[in-house]
Amino acid sequence: MSSHEQQARTLVEALPYIQKFTGKTIVVKYGGNAMISEELRKAVMSDIILLSLVGIRVVVVHGGGPEISDMLKKLNHPSKFVDGLRYTDETTMDVVQSILCGKVNKNLVATLNRRGGKAIGLCGKDANLLEVVKKPVTKDGVDLGFVGNIVKVNVKLLQLLSADEYIPVIAPVGVDKEGQSYNINADTVASEIASALKAEKLMFLTDVDGIRMDPADPRTLISAISVSEIEELISSGVITGGMIPKVQGCVSAVVNGVNRVHILDGTIPHPIILEIFTDKGIGTMVHAG
Repeated sequence: MSSHEQQARTLVEALPYIQKFTGKTIVVKYGGNAMISEELRKAVMSDIILLSLVGIRVVVVHGGGPEISDMLKKLNHPSKFVDGLRYTDETTMDVVQSILCGKVNKNLVATLNRRGGKAIGLCGKDANLLEVVKKPVTKDGVDLGFVGNIVKVNVKLLQLLSADEYIPVIAPVGVDKEGQSYNINADTVASEIASALKAEKLMFLTDVDGIRMDPADPRTLISAISVSEIEELISSGVITGGMIPKVQGCVSAVVNGVNRVHILDGTIPHPIILEIFTDKGIGTMVHAG
């Protein structure tokens, strides 16, 4: 098959998916470890802009864990995690807010706009986008500090922006009724926003290719999995560490009305396009079952 024929076939394959998703909302969670390469970041931004140009309402939630850890290291301040969640004392909260709401968020917005998008940067403190309460102590009695649970999402703000063809880019920092800032796991933020918007899809871009039965063996990738099967894998210890809040976000989103949730490898070029606009797709899809 010639390159021209292949290009034509690719466009024909994409057409029904473009028709299906035009006017629908897709939430993309862009993970910290998948953001490191400038080349890959540009490819992901191009995917997001393409979705927007064909009439899909895109909302982006980003992380920034590696950059937070790097800054804490420079300050000689330890990074501590409990079940994949970052322990956040006052110093850590200051770093989280400055890195996520400032550097990372504005760099992503600038990249999208420079490449022809119409992006606007937000954090949960803007117009009370993400209202939170302090996360209770863990079952082991650990106080995570300034880590929040979302109690309300300002859906109206996101709907207004999307209706005007803006791409909201959201940093995972929330605020309580007293104005205190809280760190929120970005996977949780993406799940809560997708649920509140009743999104068609929620897509987690990370540094793994999906859920594997054996984390060390790519041949054990699970292409589709139900909510009940995920709960079994957590209980049996197959899913551990930082993957726990990610898959819990998947489960919560599906239970709360998101049609499909996907975990994709953000370290390959154009993962969003490969998932949405091709018959085969990539990664792991989570469904109600």
